[in-house]
Amino acid sequence: MSDDLVTIASEELTAQINPLGAELWSLTDAAGAEYMTDADPAFWSGHAPFLFPIVGALSGDTLRLDGREFSMPKHGFARRSAFAPVHAEGAEARFRLTDSPATREVYPFGFVLEVAYRIEGMTLHTEVSVFNPNAEALPFSFGFHPAFAWPLPGGFPKEDHKLVFERAESPTLRQLTPNSGELSPNSVPSPANTRELRLHEDLFRNDALIWDVFESKSLTYGTDGGTTLDLHFPDTTSMGVWQVPGARYICIEPWQGYADPAGFTGDFREKPGVVLLDPGATRSFRMDVTVNPR
Repeated sequence: MSDDLVTIASEELTAQINPLGAELWSLTDAAGAEYMTDADPAFWSGHAPFLFPIVGALSGDTLRLDGREFSMPKHGFARRSAFAPVHAEGAEARFRLTDSPATREVYPFGFVLEVAYRIEGMTLHTEVSVFNPNAEALPFSFGFHPAFAWPLPGGFPKEDHKLVFERAESPTLRQLTPNSGELSPNSVPSPANTRELRLHEDLFRNDALIWDVFESKSLTYGTDGGTTLDLHFPDTTSMGVWQVPGARYICIEPWQGYADPAGFTGDFREKPGVVLLDPGATRSFRMDVTVNPR
């Protein structure tokens, strides 16, 4: 584990955060049980990146604005950017990323992106805020991408794990087109029984499961009679669930926005799911994770 990690803790939980991406790397309880991915590089070495200013892939990895084109990698640049630690003490930490000449080469806007972590009891609160310092509207998307341990601590096998949604969700969902990573125009039947998704690796043979419209603002991940995680995400409108088959994690990803629809070549401001943030305004996105050990 990196020596640069910032640690925050209470009597119940300890979180370790990498300033590179302001990314949560570890979440453990007082007994030392780990609730995050093992980040095995044979599958995926990510932990919980933040997706900004895009979610997913752009058509041709190209962001189009006012007739200009900018090269933008999948999920944007925040996840590979060094955030400045603003505050870290006790059970709280805050990190900040601002625009730079390097970011303006691919995203020609000023911005302030702040990430605040706070532990309260058995809950880790995360709030990400986007501030627009420009004289024009700031177009962006944002997503959480946490990879939780699968199986969770507690001794239950992977096949006993499930997601239980707050509300009944659509009987259909979206997937990505092979190779391009764009959002397929075709819907497919959802493997979820409206509110319950039984997890197994075959679900992800064709990449992520994507609800472009997700009604629930909370869900529970875990096993009957075993460890569970309660997730609360009141500020996002879409959801992705993803794993590389065979890995020991499951990504549960509340998003505001998603990948380009297949063949989309319009202006970024017109992309479905993009936020247009008024000058001088702030938009915040929260995700709370409550640990319920077995």
